[in-house]
Amino acid sequence: MKYISTRRALLAAAAVLAFGALPAHAQDAATIKVGATAVPHAEMLEHIKPALKEAGIELQIVEFSDYVQPNLAVNDGQLDANFFQHKPYLDSFNADRKTTLAVVENGGIHIEPFGAYSRRVKSLDELKEGAQVAIPNDPTNGGRALLLLQQAGLIKLKDASNLSSTPLDVAENPKKLKFRELEAAQLPRSLDDVDVALINTNYALQAGLNPLTDALVIEGKESPYVNVVVSREADAKKPALTRLTQELRTPAMRQFILDKYKGAVAPAF
Repeated sequence: MKYISTRRALLAAAAVLAFGALPAHAQDAATIKVGATAVPHAEMLEHIKPALKEAGIELQIVEFSDYVQPNLAVNDGQLDANFFQHKPYLDSFNADRKTTLAVVENGGIHIEPFGAYSRRVKSLDELKEGAQVAIPNDPTNGGRALLLLQQAGLIKLKDASNLSSTPLDVAENPKKLKFRELEAAQLPRSLDDVDVALINTNYALQAGLNPLTDALVIEGKESPYVNVVVSREADAKKPALTRLTQELRTPAMRQFILDKYKGAVAPAF
């Protein structure tokens, strides 16, 4: 028995020595599953995959084409986190769905300036009375669209500080614009049916639109709609997820965003 105990002790000691000889990241190996919309979020995640792998983190990316399912999937535990939304949208989602999803540590990643697009007019000044205007049907992005129309001088809202304004909150509408509220992902496809559509940049890019050259009006970089990584509240400080956000905020990622999107997506750090 003494021999067996001694042998086990030696084997245990050897294992400890071998484990200790590995790089620190190998001791913290983890797999994280992150939901994202295709452009630019999944592209940005693909770009940091090698750095995460080197840190002992295997990143699995699950692509979504809408804004609701990735939050539900995180809340239900099917995903560890998601990367597609800004903080105002998250706050609205939590309030509406009674969820407690939270922003992962380290702050915002980027801004996607929101724009107005048209195949019928070359300027918003050309819009005729009663023109059809398509906007997102979720409260925060719909409010964002109305704020941009107000910035362009087309309407005036009852409360310019309300990020969740709806068409019912329009106080002045000189051109009697008619608003069509559609799911955000459907807005690029509505361009043949409406006079102007206000489209989130990720969907604009997917549809082959260039926000810098095709948008009739676009948000400035002071936009409060900074995109963040989101998880369940209990997971917001997990090392693998905080490392994910760290990699999304490196100088290398900043340069990637600047080079690839040329201003259509702007770093928020």
